[in-house]
Formats: sequence, structure tokens, C-alpha cells
Amino acid sequence: MEELTLIIPAKREAESLPGVLEELKKFNVKKKVILQENDIDTIKSIKNFDCEIIYQTGKGYGNALKDGLNKVETKYFCIFNADGSFNPNELKNMVNRIEDPQLNNDIIFASRYEKNSSSEDDTLLTFIGNKIFTLLGRIFFKLEITDILYTFVLGKTEKCQKLNLESNDFCFCVELPIKAKRSKLNLGTSKSHERRRIGGKKKVNEFKDGFIIMIYLVKLYFLKK
Repeated sequence: MEELTLIIPAKREAESLPGVLEELKKFNVKKKVILQENDIDTIKSIKNFDCEIIYQTGKGYGNALKDGLNKVETKYFCIFNADGSFNPNELKNMVNRIEDPQLNNDIIFASRYEKNSSSEDDTLLTFIGNKIFTLLGRIFFKLEITDILYTFVLGKTEKCQKLNLESNDFCFCVELPIKAKRSKLNLGTSKSHERRRIGGKKKVNEFKDGFIIMIYLVKLYFLKK
């Protein structure tokens, strides 16, 4: 997997990120950790690990991912959480699915809701919200993925760098698959088991961010671009 770069956005993840990077040592992947310059505790916590630190140009989850994606030079990239919820053992299957010429995938979206998939971190509220947004994505944007808000995503770097991604917040979760679909990229899925985070706190506010994402979906639908 030497042609794979992990984009790891981290905000106040000093408690969990060292464990994530320790687990990743046995995988032959490049790692770019996206941080804010004033997040001193997180920066100090990973000073002894082999990873590249990129300081955000702005604020927000989407901004961090765009900063990371723009600096990837390998054939593939993968968005990877800093909280320990993503299992790196699933990376091999995702790479296999994007390299399979018969599947012809350009981007793989892992899913907690495929057969034999699961989550230890999903609440009833996030489960219902995700199902609603996934259904809206299917009806209005013809998306065939099954877990639209789950950002365990692996894709072809060159094609995804051309998607003109704009969201600086959690709207990035829906903007990526919608713009990939509109750009005629082939979207695939891969089953996943989401683990319980190993430290820190969730950065998502279910009601506030859910409302913002809903408004953004309406905007994307009517803009048609």
C-alpha cells in the first residue's frame, strides 16, 4: 500500500491520535495529520511518530480534509479518523476494490450498514439521521452508497483533486459523494465495522450539523453543479 496516503484530520485528539499512529506503524502507508497551529497538546503528543503535520489554512472539518487532499502525491488517498474508530485492517480490502479492473471504482465509501457491517459508536439519533440523509442522497442525487455521513473513504487522488470541493464543515461528508457522482466517477462501497473511539469527544453536534447539512443538500440539488 505504498501508493496510499492517509489524511488524518485531528482537533484536540491528544488522547487518541498517538494510539492511532501506533497501530498504523505496521502498514506501509504515508500519513498526513491536519492540525490547527494552536492545538499544542495534540502536536506534542505525536512528535515521535513518522507522519507529516500540515497546519490548516482555515477552520473546520472540511477545510482540514481539503488541505490534506490538495497535498497528497500518491495514487490513492484515504480519509482516516484520529479517534481510533476506523480499523486500518480494512484498508487492504478497500485498496483491492479500487484496483479491481472489473469493479472499475474511482472512489470507495466504507459502510457500517452493509451486510456483516456494524458500529460500536452509532447512537439511535445518528443512526436515524444517517439513514435519512442516505435516503435523500439516493432519491435526489442517485447515490448508491449506503452510509453517506461515514467518511471512511478511499479514492483515486488525481480524479478527486479535480472535484472543486468547497465545504469547510461537516457538509463535506455529502459534498464529496455528490460531486463525485456528478463528475461521472464510479462510486463503490466496502463493508466496515466502526469501533468505539479510544479517547476525546465527538466534534459533531447532531442537531446543529444535521440542520446545516440538510440546507446544504437543498442548495446542491438546485445548483445542479
